[in-house]
Amino acid sequence: MKHLLSAADLSRDAALQILDTAKQLSLATEQGVGKLPPLRGRTVVNLFYEDSTRTRISFEAAAKRLSADVINFSAVGSSVSKGESLKDTALTLEAMGADAVVIRHNSSGAPHRLANAGWISGGVVNAGDGTHEHPTQALLDAYTLRDHLRGGQGDLTGLRVTIVGDVLHSRVARSNVLLLNTLGAKVCLVAPPTLLPYGVQDWDCEVSYDLDACLEGADAVMMLRVQRERMNAAYFPTSHEYSNRYGLNVTRMNRLSPDAVIMHPGPMNRGMEISADVADSNRSVIVEQVANGVSVRMAVLYLMLGGSESVK
Repeated sequence: MKHLLSAADLSRDAALQILDTAKQLSLATEQGVGKLPPLRGRTVVNLFYEDSTRTRISFEAAAKRLSADVINFSAVGSSVSKGESLKDTALTLEAMGADAVVIRHNSSGAPHRLANAGWISGGVVNAGDGTHEHPTQALLDAYTLRDHLRGGQGDLTGLRVTIVGDVLHSRVARSNVLLLNTLGAKVCLVAPPTLLPYGVQDWDCEVSYDLDACLEGADAVMMLRVQRERMNAAYFPTSHEYSNRYGLNVTRMNRLSPDAVIMHPGPMNRGMEISADVADSNRSVIVEQVANGVSVRMAVLYLMLGGSESVK
């Protein structure tokens, strides 16, 4: 695996290899193994043009647990604020010997440009680009679903996942629709019409405006944050009305099947798309998603830089 730019790039076998490798790495961590040696002497650069907590720290922890050297780059306080282009930043990283670049950018397509423009020779991982994709988030979500609902093995055939909220601006939703379908799950997107992207009817999923109807038979419900920072218009009348129609509260949670899990990519707007009681309930696997993200990102970096065989 040279790059990871889109969930669409992953075949079923490639996705399962990442999930299986992540499981092995997770078991090694649970057994008290400290740093693993596969990436000793390699340099991983976290190139973040947008704010991030979970994703940036997760990639940093993943690289360090594999013994890689990590360089964290933030657009704030760098030459980007002076007008430096992505190309010149990439050439600088190449000159410094970066073996892999993990990039988050506010422009959709920036990771693809970085990987294919010939500016760097190392691998590129898309850590979120604009409203386009976030493939490692989809992988950690699939890992979490498989762990809870499939005993940590195989694919997700037969599972029904309901994704609710701001689909229009969500790179997480796009990547999840692609990957969950690849792994055999059925996806239902739920949002007000104003928060669904153009052409969503052509996506390989069900689309609904009625949350209550789509909770029936769902094995997992994934809530999405309303991304006000990307909005320049009124997409719904009030926060209160949005919460009433599309928020997950205790009453709605209790309609789910006993084994159904509740997910959220974070950060959460408690009291809007998800109530505090639901977020902190024993059905919530939100904190587990964060922990699983480290293992999944370790697997991605290992397979990109360390080798193609599963960890033993």
